[in-house]
Amino acid sequence: MTTVVIIVAVALVAVCAAAFLYTRQAGGQGMRRRFGPEYDRAVAGHDGDTKAAERELHERLKRHRSLHERPLTSEARAQYSDRWTRIEGGFVDAPQQAVAEADILLAELARDLGFPDGSDFGEQSAALSVHHAEHVNGYRRVHAARQGDGGTEDLREALLEARGLFDVLVSNGTDRPVRRHPHHAEGSGKA
Repeated sequence: MTTVVIIVAVALVAVCAAAFLYTRQAGGQGMRRRFGPEYDRAVAGHDGDTKAAERELHERLKRHRSLHERPLTSEARAQYSDRWTRIEGGFVDAPQQAVAEADILLAELARDLGFPDGSDFGEQSAALSVHHAEHVNGYRRVHAARQGDGGTEDLREALLEARGLFDVLVSNGTDRPVRRHPHHAEGSGKA
């Protein structure tokens, strides 16, 4: 009888341990799927400690999950798109200035959508990472390039990557960019 009890107890412990490990692994895989490249960035930021990275990402989710982006008016989308087009057009003559302007524009656009106001870049980029994990790295690269002295190619790559976040934000969170076409009349409201 005691042998049966011991076997059942050992089997129960094994099942509980397997369930615990599966849940833990599935949680990590869920975080990896949810955050994509941001998950890897968090793990690297914690020197490979996945538990610490997942705690950080869970904390971000708690702080920013309930944030709901406010839609932009068609006029605001058109204004932001025009500004971005001017920034890109000015890159050849003044790459550092173009990157600085892109950094400012992204902070303003995120603020207008309801994200933290940008006075704390870390908080704003953390909130963006919860809602736009696939694109937030472009914003980080532009912000870092603005602060540093990277070469023209680094600045160009940062601006190109930031364009992904800009497109998603200006299109109100969809992956389809909203751009004005030059043949649309001013004030027509078309984007």
